[in-house]
Amino acid sequence: MATPAPEYLRFTTHKSLTHRLVVSTLTGRPIHISQIRSTSPTNPGLAPHEISFLRLLDSITNGSVMQISYTGTTLTYMPGLVTGSVGTGGGGDVVRCVLPETCRRGVSWFLLPLCMLAPFSKGPVNVRFEGEGVITSATETGDVCVDTIRIAILPLYEQFGIMGSKLELRVLQRSCAGAGGKGGGGVVELRFGSQVRLPKTLHLNRSAGRVKRIRGVAYSTGVAASGNARMIHAARGVLNPLVSDVHVAAQYDQAPLVSSGDKSDAKAKKRTGIGFGLCLIAESSSEGVIYSADVPAPSSGGVTPEDVGKQCAYQLLEIISQGGCVTRVGAPTVLTLMAMGSEDVGRVRLGRDVVGTEDIIGLGRDLKKFGASSWGLRDAEDDGRGDIIVSVKGAGVGNVGRKIA
Repeated sequence: MATPAPEYLRFTTHKSLTHRLVVSTLTGRPIHISQIRSTSPTNPGLAPHEISFLRLLDSITNGSVMQISYTGTTLTYMPGLVTGSVGTGGGGDVVRCVLPETCRRGVSWFLLPLCMLAPFSKGPVNVRFEGEGVITSATETGDVCVDTIRIAILPLYEQFGIMGSKLELRVLQRSCAGAGGKGGGGVVELRFGSQVRLPKTLHLNRSAGRVKRIRGVAYSTGVAASGNARMIHAARGVLNPLVSDVHVAAQYDQAPLVSSGDKSDAKAKKRTGIGFGLCLIAESSSEGVIYSADVPAPSSGGVTPEDVGKQCAYQLLEIISQGGCVTRVGAPTVLTLMAMGSEDVGRVRLGRDVVGTEDIIGLGRDLKKFGASSWGLRDAEDDGRGDIIVSVKGAGVGNVGRKIA
């Protein structure tokens, strides 16, 4: 008897591509995505960074099947089991993800969906990002820097019973976006060693409290190290009157060396990933509530370190004013883990401006299409900030590769 053809969930365009692939892998539902930049006259189909993510997804799963059309505008994905990086060969137990020079997205674009998959893996997930396309800083396309993932996103996983002591994100070589916003040459390692059977039910609906301290990292590669001090001084000029406990670390690295591409001299090298930026983190008096802001210097130049410092400080104040216990950057991670958790109702407090964004609304629609329950929304009545309590019922998907809790 012939095996019936699988029923695909159908989506269009490249928006939320990585998140749809992640949820497809967790739920085991195959998907068909069409019209991927089909109207673009110059670059139709999947972009280089999207191809790199598909290769990474294939490396940490077993049994996944991907089919891409000749033009790259259609993708069919049949998910497999998330096995992690054990026994991958070639580099021990570390998966090496080499990003091409044409990559225009920061490495955090890869890290966010990878960290969502890692708790549901059969074994530890150890991935090393390297190559001429690794950008560790924030980017003009909206990606956050590596420090935000490490300080503001990874701590959120502890709310779901995932041990933070087994999560490590190491930056071996910093880099910024090169000329034209592409290429960086950085090196980043993620070691995610805490796997769970089912994420715990989250109840983060209390008041966000008041900001008690601000931390951050000022980074620069290939430019004068004095720019870090100038960014910090400008940011403190805005924040010090509001919070007394402000400490921003300075990190300076030489610009990475990559191949120059000169065919006459194969050994020729050039410096790339030159730039600077600032990352700020605000911690609230309520445990587990963290706000973050990222501002990089544009690759085209023309911006002083003082401008970056002030802009980042004002951006942090704006994000704090949005309220809630989770920012727009961390909300997709939290809501997805809640939807995949045990069959109980969890609650999280979000700002009205966060819930109303196109990304969060699209996320809710996608999760419902994959079989998750609809969200329940109600106003928070304990303060006048206009926050919304989002109730999410878990689907009980869990980690099918892990037999014990």
